[in-house]
Amino acid sequence: MTAPLTWYNNYTVTNGSSCLVDGAKRDRLAWAGDMSIAVPGIVVSTNDLISVRNSLDSLFLHQNKTTGQLPYAGVPFPSIYSATYHLYTLIGVADYYQYSNDLKYLSGIWDQWKFGMNFSLSFIDNSGMMNVTSAADWLRFGMGGHNIEANSILYYTVNQGINLASVVNDTSVISAWTACASRIKSAANSLLWNETAGLFHDNETTTLMPQDGNSWAVVSNITANSSQNTAISANLANRWTPFGAPAVEADNAVSPFISGFELQAHLLAGNASAVLALMRLEWGFMLNDPRMTNSTFIEGYQDDGVLHYAPYTNDPRISHAHGWATGPTSTLTFYIAGIQLLSAGGQTWKMAPALGDLTSVDAGFATSLGMFAAQTNVTASGGMRMSFEAPVGTMGAVSVPYPSCSGKMLLHEVNGASGDLEVDVVAEKGTPTGNIEIDGLEGGQWELDFSCS
Repeated sequence: MTAPLTWYNNYTVTNGSSCLVDGAKRDRLAWAGDMSIAVPGIVVSTNDLISVRNSLDSLFLHQNKTTGQLPYAGVPFPSIYSATYHLYTLIGVADYYQYSNDLKYLSGIWDQWKFGMNFSLSFIDNSGMMNVTSAADWLRFGMGGHNIEANSILYYTVNQGINLASVVNDTSVISAWTACASRIKSAANSLLWNETAGLFHDNETTTLMPQDGNSWAVVSNITANSSQNTAISANLANRWTPFGAPAVEADNAVSPFISGFELQAHLLAGNASAVLALMRLEWGFMLNDPRMTNSTFIEGYQDDGVLHYAPYTNDPRISHAHGWATGPTSTLTFYIAGIQLLSAGGQTWKMAPALGDLTSVDAGFATSLGMFAAQTNVTASGGMRMSFEAPVGTMGAVSVPYPSCSGKMLLHEVNGASGDLEVDVVAEKGTPTGNIEIDGLEGGQWELDFSCS
């Protein structure tokens, strides 16, 4: 009888029905870090929230009942502590609630969520930041100490927790968590920001300025001002190779996982053109190179295009179909098409397209409340036509870039009771900045039309 091949795995990793795992070629376990990119992509495509919940349950089932520590990965992976993947599991619950509006689930797991949050906060030292004591992360190198990636994720998670505490009406933690978040933000900017380079250092002991930590700094809003976001966006883009965005914290690797967060960072910095350029560069390479599947996305590769991934010693281990590499799927829908859920299930929403150099976008997805969709077209002369819809009973807003010409903007509810709204637009001198935003819109079908006068 021959021994099983090394990728053989016969194990029940969740309750036996369905689960989100990493690449089919790999260990096929639940990894919360991977889910932070994969879940938003699932929401705007298959909307398989059952598998999301099963995966989260499989991780919380093995939470340490004494400390609150959550596992690095699902069973049967060894019990290892990862500061970041512990937090990603907490983020997973916040994401699941945001997309599902499943208050019963959130309420049922809330005590465990708080336990896990307070476990992470217990690592904050007199610097005001979390002192990372485990190297385990997404296989990047040098994780430890007052790491900017880990502390940005912690800052983001604490703020998610403050929002969730309000949802479940738990006022006992809000004050303490708010104070912790403030200290983390202040310390990170004081200890790790390099004004000359326009980037954060990995920690106080190195000159390395990582892709993961700087991307997460913008995503988490740990930055002190918008000028930092602009600088980070520009300086990360300046490092691109012909094959993508390098993750310098993992030697010469390109990590589509971390590049997914870089996409979000560019959008939040107001740099939609960089988002589209990076998608064409990095994901274009993955889709078009003859060594790829030409339909799925690889786990990682080298920044010169060689199919070697620095964290691995054996190239065949690299997964060519990895959920953590699917960042563009949700980025295009949430940020480029601009369909943004502001509260759980989309009870409140905003339509805020950011087309960059595109002239047309069309996207949509459904939650338990109904369909959200937006289509935007722009003309060479500066005109714009937009149609969008949201479920009846919801409330939202529309936000469009300030036009480059003067004209009239008309907002019309199709088959609705709301009267038309007309806005006179006066062109600004120079390059227009900011957005025109109209709020207080009821769910339904809407049309927005702007033409230059």
